[in-house]
Amino acid sequence: MLALFRTFIRTVEAGSFTAVARELNSSQPTVSRQIALLEDHLGCLLFQRTTRALTLTDDGRVFYDHAQRTVEAAAEAESAVGRRKGKPSGTLRLACAGVFGRLHVIPRLPRFRARYPDIEIALTMNDGFSDLVEEGIDLAIRVGETTDASLISRRIATSRRVLVATPEYLACHDAPRHPADLAGHDCIVYDRLLTGARWHFASSEGQISVAVAGPVHVNNTEAVRACVLQGLGIGYTPIWHFIDGEIENGRLVVLLRDFEPPPQPISAVYPSRRFLPPKVRAAIDYFAAEFDLDPRLGITAV
Repeated sequence: MLALFRTFIRTVEAGSFTAVARELNSSQPTVSRQIALLEDHLGCLLFQRTTRALTLTDDGRVFYDHAQRTVEAAAEAESAVGRRKGKPSGTLRLACAGVFGRLHVIPRLPRFRARYPDIEIALTMNDGFSDLVEEGIDLAIRVGETTDASLISRRIATSRRVLVATPEYLACHDAPRHPADLAGHDCIVYDRLLTGARWHFASSEGQISVAVAGPVHVNNTEAVRACVLQGLGIGYTPIWHFIDGEIENGRLVVLLRDFEPPPQPISAVYPSRRFLPPKVRAAIDYFAAEFDLDPRLGITAV
């Protein structure tokens, strides 16, 4: 429709279909048909046509003023979008898990804002997966495997998992030497459905999977850390939970070092690869670089 508006404006200014056709490298019948289409759409005549001249009707004069403003506004809108393409700006709707967000996303937001002052943050934190499309989320930082094929996922980091317990717990229980020994231990079971759990390991023996149980089940990853620190049992958790030096200062002991749990992926997830806004690309690259540089996390960017 804007193209018809532009043709109409040029016809008014040129004074004839033939002159406009020459400007547009088109034909007089084509220009005439475009004006007729616009008149049909508006339900009125814009020009009085004679063999010698075109004359604007009253409706044509009214429409000309409005059409000019519309075309100018459209040009300004296109220009504004063009200016934004190269500069990250606007509101970034960011989602992440509550614990990971509190420990590793929020502490990095001040530097992000300093680098990109034209980006505002709307942060959603929960332990479930947000519906990115329904909730209008631009970017989610997800911990664990992503399975939604309708979304674009870029792995930005990988975190080691570890098996840990307190010295106090181990003073009362023999330290396990093999994953099979976990059957005789109190294990902190992270299971939202509270239906049991299996822990997985890799070693020179190959892949090992063992069923575990214990008196404490939790549905929050931060609760695993808290329960382990209270001596309630053995925890199986990514090392990014421990940012206060709990392992280095001996408050926690890493167990079964010869049996490596599979690493936990951390991914940037977003709805579409097409026309990725600069604000989203900037955030993905920023967090990938931040996670790669921070040795506390035990994260190595992929």
